[in-house]
Amino acid sequence: MKFRTIRATSTAVALTGLLCTLATVPAQAATTPVGWEGPALGLSAAQQLSQGDGVTVAVLDSGVYADHPTLRGKVTTGPDYFKDGLKAGDSKWGQHGTAMASDVLKVAPKAKILSVRVIDDKHEEERTQEELEESFRKGNNPIADGINYAVRNGADVISMSLGSDNLFSSYDEDEAAALAYAARQGVTVLASAGNAGDVLNGASYPAGYAGVIAVAATQQNGTRAEFSSVHTYNDVAAPGVDIISATNTGGYRQGNGTSPACALAAGVVALMKAKNPKLTPTQVSGVLMATTHRPAGGASALLGYGRINAAAAVKAAGSPPKDGTGPVAYKGKEHLATPDGTPKTTHPEMEQEVWLTGLIAAGVGLAALAGGVLLAWSGRRKPPARTPVMHHQGPFPG
Repeated sequence: MKFRTIRATSTAVALTGLLCTLATVPAQAATTPVGWEGPALGLSAAQQLSQGDGVTVAVLDSGVYADHPTLRGKVTTGPDYFKDGLKAGDSKWGQHGTAMASDVLKVAPKAKILSVRVIDDKHEEERTQEELEESFRKGNNPIADGINYAVRNGADVISMSLGSDNLFSSYDEDEAAALAYAARQGVTVLASAGNAGDVLNGASYPAGYAGVIAVAATQQNGTRAEFSSVHTYNDVAAPGVDIISATNTGGYRQGNGTSPACALAAGVVALMKAKNPKLTPTQVSGVLMATTHRPAGGASALLGYGRINAAAAVKAAGSPPKDGTGPVAYKGKEHLATPDGTPKTTHPEMEQEVWLTGLIAAGVGLAALAGGVLLAWSGRRKPPARTPVMHHQGPFPG
């Protein structure tokens, strides 16, 4: 099974995402309402410089409802690699993907969306190993297939508001190869950092792959949203609390998550690429990180280099630093580094509250593991092992 490497254990600790679904907003408007995220990102000034003309953003998600008033005429629907039998029009199809597409277009209204279905809308669903193998019996990896399709079909930017906040989440060779292909073709890839920051900050892919811009979430005061995962590979942050997004029923809904943060960031990248189509992925990430609203104390694992400043990023995209990157043979001595030369495996010391929360969570996990071992020794019957599935990073259907 190539979709995700699974490691069996007596006890699995599933990390949860965050859902905050509030009242639905009437659907009369033809554009997705912009809230506090507009001023926070500097959207008004950025959109005077660029609207995203000529840029295609591939939204790899649960599908996009193309007839939504906000999205009509702006969406091209690609293949469904998830293959669960659901179709457009089903209430369980495309809610999360529709929201993410609308968040991209909220920032870059003249961009185009390429929708590729690679996940479903089910939140925190757990399936047995047998069920997963049946779903992906052909050996396909929906994420890798989606990336390859998007690159081959004209995507300039790939936005993936999805991940696996799982203690046993692991690197996948198919996905890494697809991302390498995207990099060689000059396609910028972004992914949400994850919503396990208030539980346990396990690795989350695809955000954890080299070359992917990992996007954390901020609240209105600019600090980290409490659910936003803390990772040494976090690059930038964007608003992720009380974000209004389109729904697959034609209306709008408010929610939280690193999902909308990633989609908003992808919209900013679309503005940058429209301003300068020759930007390479390295230049895009470098400009984004160099123009952020830096957090107090500088870059850290909490928000990476800070919240995106769209206006500054679009302006700087016109004259980016030279891209000196290129494929090299790995000799075991060099490391992937951030723009200031700091290895991505290190970061400034975190606040006591953050690491203490992680320490407590780790202790709970060890206690659960010990309980599983004791249960196994006792010879009691246990239900089949269940495996957390790749899911979106909020907002989720309620």
